[in-house]
Amino acid sequence: MGTLSYIKNFLKDRQVASITPTSRFTIERVCRHIDFDRDLRIIEFGPADGVFTKVFLEKLTPGSGIIAIETNGDFARSLRNYEDERLSVVNQSAEDVREIAAARNWDRVDYIISGIPFSFLNKEIKHKILQESADLLGEQGLFLGYQTSSHLKSHLQEYFPKVETEMEYLNIPPMCVYRAGK
Repeated sequence: MGTLSYIKNFLKDRQVASITPTSRFTIERVCRHIDFDRDLRIIEFGPADGVFTKVFLEKLTPGSGIIAIETNGDFARSLRNYEDERLSVVNQSAEDVREIAAARNWDRVDYIISGIPFSFLNKEIKHKILQESADLLGEQGLFLGYQTSSHLKSHLQEYFPKVETEMEYLNIPPMCVYRAGK
């Protein structure tokens, strides 16, 4: 999928936040915080057509796994085209993350990568996703998010004692990248 697919989905799905795929610069900035040298459990919220997912699959060890949680049916179908046993695609909401992880016998994860537009979510859903994310991450786990605004920082600080932000301007639109941990 490319920009045309993003535009189509942006126009028909209120929860799609961008008309373009995330830039390689944003992907590289987020991936700097991931230790790909060991087996990992990663959950990805809102992967769209999988620009991050593809990079993860290239970098992850054979013993690693990814659960990609995507509400948009077109994007979920596109993600299923990746033929990799390490990838599980779920066409569901991130607010069900603990249930989704439990169905795969994952009681802890190493990273949660989030591209979902938290500014579009109502307060209850936003806080449920963040609470369940904090509960699911291991002690050294990180929540890595990328958003078009800096509004998420204060919400993350309610669940994570360590929250840092940085900007990636080589993206359309520019992205605020969040790193939150225990």
